[in-house]
Amino acid sequence: MWADAETDTDYLNYSEVAELVAEMIQQPDMLPLSLGVFGTWGTGKSSTLKLVKAELERDAGKYLIVEFDAWLYQDFDDARAALMAVITKALLKEAPAPLREKATKLFGRVSKLRLLGLAVEGSALALGVPTFGVLQRGVGALSDIVRGTGDAEDVEAAKAAAKDVQERGAALLNSQQGPPEEITAFRAEFKEVLQGISKTLVVFIDNLDRCLPRNAIHTLEAIRLFLFLPKTAFVIAADEDMVRHAVAEHFNNHSERLVTDYLDKLIQVPVRVPQVGVLEVRAYLFMLMASSAKQPKDKLEALRQFLVGRLRQSWSDAPGFSVDQALASLGLDKNDPFRSGLEQADALAPLLALSTRVRGNPRTIKRLLNVVRMRTTVAKKRGMPLDGSVIAKLVLFERCTDSMAVEALHGDILQASSGKAALLAKLEGLDGDVDAIKEACPTSMQPHAVFLKDWLTLEPQLGKLDLRAAVYLARETTAVRVSVTSLSPAAQEALKILLVVPTMASKAAATAVAKVDASEHALLMEAVLREIRKSPDWSKPRGDMRGAVILADASAIAAPMLARFIQAMPATDRPGWVSAMVKDKAWLKAGS
Repeated sequence: MWADAETDTDYLNYSEVAELVAEMIQQPDMLPLSLGVFGTWGTGKSSTLKLVKAELERDAGKYLIVEFDAWLYQDFDDARAALMAVITKALLKEAPAPLREKATKLFGRVSKLRLLGLAVEGSALALGVPTFGVLQRGVGALSDIVRGTGDAEDVEAAKAAAKDVQERGAALLNSQQGPPEEITAFRAEFKEVLQGISKTLVVFIDNLDRCLPRNAIHTLEAIRLFLFLPKTAFVIAADEDMVRHAVAEHFNNHSERLVTDYLDKLIQVPVRVPQVGVLEVRAYLFMLMASSAKQPKDKLEALRQFLVGRLRQSWSDAPGFSVDQALASLGLDKNDPFRSGLEQADALAPLLALSTRVRGNPRTIKRLLNVVRMRTTVAKKRGMPLDGSVIAKLVLFERCTDSMAVEALHGDILQASSGKAALLAKLEGLDGDVDAIKEACPTSMQPHAVFLKDWLTLEPQLGKLDLRAAVYLARETTAVRVSVTSLSPAAQEALKILLVVPTMASKAAATAVAKVDASEHALLMEAVLREIRKSPDWSKPRGDMRGAVILADASAIAAPMLARFIQAMPATDRPGWVSAMVKDKAWLKAGS
């Protein structure tokens, strides 16, 4: 099994990006600097930060490195103060004796600034409702009140938060210094302490895109308002689209230009994690296979150096690399048994790199391989006649299609007395003709015809194999599902809206669905149905069910999924309001 965690060992030539980032930080005339390492979920942003850190640590004693995981402070009532506290604590620890008193005073100012902000904000609106930087329940309640969706409970929660703020900050409001003076004093003391340490402060901020928009903005504001001083560098790892969404929500969906300008001012230099192609996926798989096979460390490093070297030359006409060359780097004969694992990786690489459900995402690849390894282990313990390559091919099918297609394939296998899928045998005989494959497939598989064209060519051929054990194994072990975090920002926003639809005429729901690419409709419906299944209460009409129907109305791909879900309900248990909601739907009748 492979750990689903960031690493400081470079398998994908991310060190080239890390070296570029480190070089910018190492140039005094580039400071102060704010730099964004952008990439989607699982592409290697956190690993890139670790590689940058390793590069900087080669200059021993030159940098004070602070790591801030924004997600850990998700429930902290002021993310700005959390970031300030983490940094000032690092300064206090590093400060020499002559500066220790000033550093201690600086640390104390963080709490004072936080309370001053809370106290001033707590008196900003009528009823003492806080506007910004208050406890989570209070700010959530205020948001509902302002939008006209709040209730009596929200008003009371907001009042309670305001009262708490006023009690804690009343004494500070009577002091001689307000927030502007405290901020000025904080910046001056911060600069003095940092100069006395004689190091460049480098702050790595990770997981910003996992935070709620409010916390993400607070963290960015801390950089802009408090900590953007000489001899400082901030390296922010995030999904750019998610951060843009947070900014847009903060400014109440203002123009795209405003969002862009805001980010450009906060993040001076954007650096994007490189798009992973077939060659990079091949190298990644080779390294994963070699590390799993417990190859000696020196041989693993030799293979890594060889592969990274070839990746760095991929821009030129220089050749890539072969299985034979990889074996030679490991000091193995070309006929070594390990060859079969590398050849399997070689065959999988194009599909993992190009499939819309994987796109070479390193974390997704690792999770997929872990499922293969887990199922192979279970199959061996149970004495199932299953080869690892068969399991790998079927797991890839699960990942790159959807639950409807998987159910259709499993049904075809289990309906055959021999467990041999007649559908697969037929498709394997079509010689990669996409149109013919699409025509021969059941409706649920037709959207995946292009993927099937390449998948069917992978060894082994499955049409003549008894696959019943593989189906039982798949149903009893963890399925390879697509997590919500792998949905695009538009699909994630649509999911939030579809789960709380107030009426079937909701324009917001229809608009949200229209913004989602058709390639994600099946994933979006899976996510909606997963949430629907969590609640057993069918006593009254539900917003999530309305959302599912609206999505089904808009998508020929998603509609059969909802139809099957509804049809699976026993007629005696199906609520009347569900039947009324879908009684005239053509897609429900088509799915029966």
